[in-house]
Order: sequence, then structure tokens, then C-alpha cells
Amino acid sequence: MGGVTGGQPTTGAGPAVTVVGIDAAGGPAHPAAAPVLAGARLVVGAARHLAAVRLPADADTVALGPLAPALGRLADAVAAGVPAVVLASGDPGLFGVVRALRAAGLPLRVLPAVSSVAAAFARAGLPWDGAAVVTAHGRDPRPALNACRALPAVAVLTAPGAGAAELGAGLVGWTRRLVVAEHLGTDVERLTETTPEGAAGRDWADPHVLLSLAGEPGAAGMRADNQPAAAPAGGWALPESAYAHRDSMITKSEVRALAVARLRPRLGRLVWDVGAGSGSVGIECALLGAAVIAVDRDPRATVGANAARHGVDVRVVAGAAPGALRGLPDADAVFVGGGGTDVLAAVAHRRPDRVVVALAAVDRVAPAVGLLRAAGYAVQGVQLSAARLADLPGGSIRLAATNPVVVLTGERP
Repeated sequence: MGGVTGGQPTTGAGPAVTVVGIDAAGGPAHPAAAPVLAGARLVVGAARHLAAVRLPADADTVALGPLAPALGRLADAVAAGVPAVVLASGDPGLFGVVRALRAAGLPLRVLPAVSSVAAAFARAGLPWDGAAVVTAHGRDPRPALNACRALPAVAVLTAPGAGAAELGAGLVGWTRRLVVAEHLGTDVERLTETTPEGAAGRDWADPHVLLSLAGEPGAAGMRADNQPAAAPAGGWALPESAYAHRDSMITKSEVRALAVARLRPRLGRLVWDVGAGSGSVGIECALLGAAVIAVDRDPRATVGANAARHGVDVRVVAGAAPGALRGLPDADAVFVGGGGTDVLAAVAHRRPDRVVVALAAVDRVAPAVGLLRAAGYAVQGVQLSAARLADLPGGSIRLAATNPVVVLTGERP
């Protein structure tokens, strides 16, 4: 990778390719773009971008379909010292063409325009310094959907078939305010505020940007440290005192540390916490960026209050499993902290990538292992026995044993 001298990357191969961002109104926004375009001899871009700018009469143009042929032309231009320009939407460093051009080894100079995400938040009059920006364009939309389920402020770059209607349908059951920005910067620009149900029930013009927001207008609900998917500042495997719980019915911190590690929560994944109780496992998954659904049959379960205490958005489903699991969106990982083999069988039937089970009763271990293996999971397990320091009268210290727990992990090959 080359350095930068006088605003131009240096690789020894020739002059940089200039990437020019085209704003939502269809023009190059950067003041340095005009002389760059006037001197261009090769210009690459979408047909709509090529039509929107004034180019020299002798400039060769390449209308983008597949990127590979254009990369070859650009590499030849660099080697020959021919001034080359790539036109791209908004800020091309934000889920844009810059990544592919750099991967091809091209030296670049980038003149960005305002991104569509920045424009959408601006039109809505909202701050976005702590928002997550994700894309559903050209990839599986589920990680983007799960980011909207997990975080209070998310901007989604959409695509046909993975837009506001589809994402709205997936957000039904979550309390979200959706803002859909269509035709940004044009005479027919439209900003629509709606609910997940409302978004799912109508058609939207492509391209559009979706903002998924929790909370009241103007209060985007950002984390205080502006790190939407970072590890929690207060840590995880928190002591039981960090959660309200009844009759010590809570997954102990030592067990929780292993369970959360096995669940592998992160932004873009959905975790079920079945038999949630205090919700400590699911809440710590949410603190690490995952979307979480907590299921518990007891209406007095404290998971909702605990989630609010820790500042995470956990969807709580009240009802007895396995019946309460019907209709829930498919999970990437499931923690089973309560219920019998019928619950575990129902979870395995949905085929999440990972299933983690905590068992206090030894006689339940073999049936659970057999059930998971029969469902096609590779199973590993460990018994955790912890002894905590406890004070004695006179200043002495003893070790107080906690109840042993077996943690099983089933993973699909």
C-alpha cells in the first residue's frame, strides 16, 4: 500500500485514480471535482452518473455492470499515466467502490460527497454520531435486520428485495420508529415516518435509506460512549447483584461467562434466551451487540426490568416454551436455561447454528446430549464447579462452593 504525498497516493505505478462522489442531486459535490473531470481521459461509472456530469469530448467512458472489466481498464490507465476517474454515489468509502478499488491495488484519491446516510439523518433532523450503519445491498439481509433489532439507531443501505418492506416485516414485534428516505436530493424526495407494520405493507422506491430508531423523536437513544456495537464498558459475566432475581434463580456469573462465550453474540446475530428468568444471559448477549428475544413462562420474570437497567433492548415474549417459540424469527444461537427435553427438541428442530444448555440435574445430561446428537449437532460439555471467597468471623477467609452445573454446547457442522 502506498503512502500519500501532496494529496496523491504514491505507489510508483503512476498517478492516482480519482474517485468522485456524486451527491443525491446527481452532481459532483466536491469543489476539486470540476478540474479533475475536465482533465479526465477515462471515466468509469454507472450510466446515470456518466449522464449527470460534463465530460471532455475525447474522454473514454465505461458504464459499470460487472466491475472486473473496468478494473482492467483502470489499471492500464494508471500504468500509462492516463488521468482516470471513477464516479460513485455519495461517499464512496462508505460501503462503496473504494474497498474494491483498493483491493485491486489501484492508487486512489477520493473526493466524497455527502453520503445518503448523512443526508437521511439530516433530513430527519437527527444526530447520528452513535448510530450504526449497515448494508443489506448484495448480501444476506439478516445481519442488517438483527442490527435493527439490537440497537437503538441504525441506518440501512437497502436493495431491491431487501428494503423497508422486508426489514419492516422482520421488525414486527420490536418497538421501532422507521424513517424511509426515498429519492434523496431530487425534486421528488420523500421522507416517511412509519411503523414496522406500516413499512411492511407498502412499496418503496429504490434506492432508499431506512433509519430504524428506538425512543421518541429527537432522542436517538445512543450509548453514552458512542460505540454502538463495542464491548460493554462495564464488562460482562457481571455479579448476580447486577440483576434483580427471585430466590437466587439466576445463572451464576461463572456459568454465564462460559455460556455467553459459547453463544458467540455479536452485532448481526439473533439469540434466544429460553427460560430467561432474570435474563442475565440474554442481556449480556445484547450488551455485546446481538439482538435478543427472551422467553419466559412466568409473568413475574424480571428480564424486562433488568434489560432497562442495563440499557439494552431485549424483546420479551411471555409464554411457556415450546409453544411460545412458534412464530419467532429464526435464531443464530439459543440458550436453554429452563424446560425439559420437549423444549430442547423444539429448539433443535429450528436448527440454530449453536445451542447452549445449562443443566443442574445430572440425570438430564445424557438425554440432552442424545437429543442434540440425533438432531445433527456436535456436542461438547463441561461441568463447572466454582468456590467463591467468603469471609469468616475474625478475619479469616473460606471457600464457599456453588452448585455444580453442566454446560452443553451443540454446534451444527
